[in-house]
Amino acid sequence: MLQVEEDIRVVLAIDFGTTYSGYAYAHVKNPARISVEDKWEGYVGRLKTPTVIKYTDETYTTVDSWGYPALARKPSKQDKINSEKSKGKEKEKPSSTKPVELFKLHLSKSFKGNLSLPDHLDYRKVITDYMKELWKSVKVCLQTHWQELDFHNQVSIILTVPAEFADNEIKIVRECAFNAGLMKEKFSNNLQFTTEPEAAAIHCLDSIAKEEHNLVPGDLFMVVDCGGGTVDITTREILEDNKLGEVTVREGDFCGSSFVDEAFLSFIGNITGTHAIDQMKKYHYDILQYIVKEFRAAKFPFTGEETGFEPYEFDLDEIHVMKQYIVGEKRKNLEEKNWYIEIGFEEIKEMFDPVIEKIIHLIRGQLNQIEKNCSAMFLVGGFSESQYLQSRIKNEFLGVIPSISIPTHPIASVLNG
Repeated sequence: MLQVEEDIRVVLAIDFGTTYSGYAYAHVKNPARISVEDKWEGYVGRLKTPTVIKYTDETYTTVDSWGYPALARKPSKQDKINSEKSKGKEKEKPSSTKPVELFKLHLSKSFKGNLSLPDHLDYRKVITDYMKELWKSVKVCLQTHWQELDFHNQVSIILTVPAEFADNEIKIVRECAFNAGLMKEKFSNNLQFTTEPEAAAIHCLDSIAKEEHNLVPGDLFMVVDCGGGTVDITTREILEDNKLGEVTVREGDFCGSSFVDEAFLSFIGNITGTHAIDQMKKYHYDILQYIVKEFRAAKFPFTGEETGFEPYEFDLDEIHVMKQYIVGEKRKNLEEKNWYIEIGFEEIKEMFDPVIEKIIHLIRGQLNQIEKNCSAMFLVGGFSESQYLQSRIKNEFLGVIPSISIPTHPIASVLNG
């Protein structure tokens, strides 16, 4: 249980995620009234913003943008003009410095993929710079509610970390938070840590487990946290006095929603040629991410049911800078189709299935560790908003687990906890 000192007025939760981050806050006099920030530069109405930062140039000293504006940019008429001018030229310059993302994974011992940062850029500096920008947003937000708030003395910060983080990783995060200005003293008690699974489990227990599912002490419930990069699963036992016991060892893997996005880009690459995707990554990364962002309009409503399904249409004619990299037979085929790419039911399903199979495998592994019945499962995290993921998990496990549910705003479950 969080210990709040007498002079603390506001409790602030920061979910610093691999692909998305956010924050929530509550006044100590009204702790049940939790507000989750949903107003971000470049995007309003989302409960998190991308964990992405972009610098003005390759010295990486000054931040150009962060969050949504740093990641995706809609192609403009100027892009079309520039692509026309660059035809026939041997070397093209990137439209801007490439955004830095997935930098939190440098703290992960379990990640086996390739991670790279630009030369002379340390991941701790990137984390610090991102936290500085997030902290600026926090201060503006909280000052609209409490103008005289003393941020270093009257705000208690709870920062979530993955369950796998050991003392050394937490020490690095604390140092980055201190360098970002979140507290006056490095070892201030005003910054505390909790694990992401613990926070999600507390939210599920407090908000729905007892009221909606009639769970009582001794019952087990599973929390499946499906994020952008990772999926983490824990099983908890309800104890007396609103406490939780951990029944199993955490199960986790890199099978979040970003891997569906990767499958989408691979599909597009099969049509345009991988050269076009590679060149877009190199020279127009922000526009490529805009393409991915637009695909999400088809990704999350996808149900896995062919009835009522409408193909997703992607008009390459609107992405003029990409057309210049499509050559040969691929270009001829697309010209015959007026640059339209239609993505059908089976194609979208194939983007999801390998990722969802991994998640189902993780859940089975968790169930195999449990010696008694699990009474409920809660799907939290941004990826759990996927209707297809929900239906696949329910079809697979409702015969074993009596209740499978998704909290309101599952992307904010860790913050609310």
